[in-house]
Amino acid sequence: MTTKKRDTLIYIYLGISVLCCLVLATRSSFLYPLNNWDDANSYFSMGKALFNGKMLYRDVFDQKGMYLYFLYGLSYLVSHTTFTGVFILEAVLGFVDIAFFYRIITMFTGSNTHMRKMLAGILATFTFAAIVCSRSFWWGGAAEEICLPFYVIGLYLTLDYFKNGYPNGVMPFKTVLLGGIMAGFIANIKFTGLGFFFAWMMMVFFSYLAHKEVALGIKACFVFLFGMFLPFVPWIIYFGIQGGLYEWYWGYVYVNVFVYTKVESENPGLLGKLKDLAKILYWLIRDDWQYFAPVIVGMFGSVLGLKKKLLARLNVPVLFAFMFLGFFGGGRELPYYSLPLSVFAVLGFSYLGYVITTLAFSEENGQEIRDKAGNNSVFEGIAAAVCLALSTVFIFLNSMNIPFMKVTRDSYFMYRFRDEVLETENSTLLNVGCLDAGLYTLCDIVPSCRWFQTQTLNIDEPENSPYLEQERYVREGLIDYVLVRDHLPDSINDHYDLIDKEIYGWDGNEFTYYLYRKAH
Repeated sequence: MTTKKRDTLIYIYLGISVLCCLVLATRSSFLYPLNNWDDANSYFSMGKALFNGKMLYRDVFDQKGMYLYFLYGLSYLVSHTTFTGVFILEAVLGFVDIAFFYRIITMFTGSNTHMRKMLAGILATFTFAAIVCSRSFWWGGAAEEICLPFYVIGLYLTLDYFKNGYPNGVMPFKTVLLGGIMAGFIANIKFTGLGFFFAWMMMVFFSYLAHKEVALGIKACFVFLFGMFLPFVPWIIYFGIQGGLYEWYWGYVYVNVFVYTKVESENPGLLGKLKDLAKILYWLIRDDWQYFAPVIVGMFGSVLGLKKKLLARLNVPVLFAFMFLGFFGGGRELPYYSLPLSVFAVLGFSYLGYVITTLAFSEENGQEIRDKAGNNSVFEGIAAAVCLALSTVFIFLNSMNIPFMKVTRDSYFMYRFRDEVLETENSTLLNVGCLDAGLYTLCDIVPSCRWFQTQTLNIDEPENSPYLEQERYVREGLIDYVLVRDHLPDSINDHYDLIDKEIYGWDGNEFTYYLYRKAH
């Protein structure tokens, strides 16, 4: 078998691994009745609105970045009422993740023999499985999950430079430009994740200084910023044509920086802040041990590795620290915030691969000793299949989503609500008391109210208050159906009749959902 065919088989194996892992790990999979995560459904509704002519932030509101909604919009085009398109999206992005995990691991195992490449492919699968079965993967479809490929590519670029290029030369501008483009996508999905790329460019700039190339280093910073600017261009055009540049700024930047932070606790001072961050990291390691174990191994390996210059030793810990501060420096802590930190798990598996290849493929008389099984395609296929099976078993035993697989569509109350809403042709809907609960998705309803869901935002301006706007819609009976969680609006009985309700809970919490229909 030719080398090209063998390499193709490895990538096919990686693709199959992604599908096998995700079909168990994400609630977007056909094995689950619905991805009932309110965040994911909110993104789906925003993407749906985008592809139905609504201007985001002005006509419908959520506070993430445009590429997230665009990708969810593409998923909506695949299937209007299911998460089939989202699963395909997760699989495509997951393949990018695992492909670059594979490329990173081959830096440590070597790629001069097929056996080494096969080992790297197996370890890449283990890396991906450890990530998607963790608590921070949550229910699947998080903004952080969508960001992972851009982080993995960025990590690959910086590792490749500091392992194979530094200190013999500076990073080429084309690599700097590509890093900037990756940062630009992150900036347009969830900009709090830019800490990683700030550190990325900072370390690159320091490498220019180490080569006494100050002017080139400054130029590299501008190249990076130019690359970062490029992903903004489509949205500058999109909002510019519609006269909505301010709405874009207000909905994505202003709200996240000046409004969302109002719910934060007061800064307890530097020492208190450091103590809080240490506690957060401690609990993250406990909750997401599946990938933090190899992350910790990778950190030690990066710092203590032999024959490495200082910048090369510090590169990975600095990237991790700035990414961690970007997500948790404000004091907010939600389980899925830490998912991007999982990309560093590949380093732990990389060092494991290095140890295995060092022990198994030693050299004698200048010739590498190869195990006879290394040239046996049947043996390699069996080994790869067994390792993939172990990965799926690991997911089955650790993923928090597996119990939800037992829920059938007929028994899940949101499908009953769907049937009741669809009794009205071209019905409209308002979600009150929580984020999008999934009814917009199941009924294929495009939101008709800007505040189509209840946001946890304390906005002082009356013209932009989500609570006042939702209250007006209910008070004036402007919508056909109202889905309410827990707290009923004061005027709900003026125009609406209660037609169904359900008590439903997860993760130790319990909520009551009410479905109201406009009285005729």
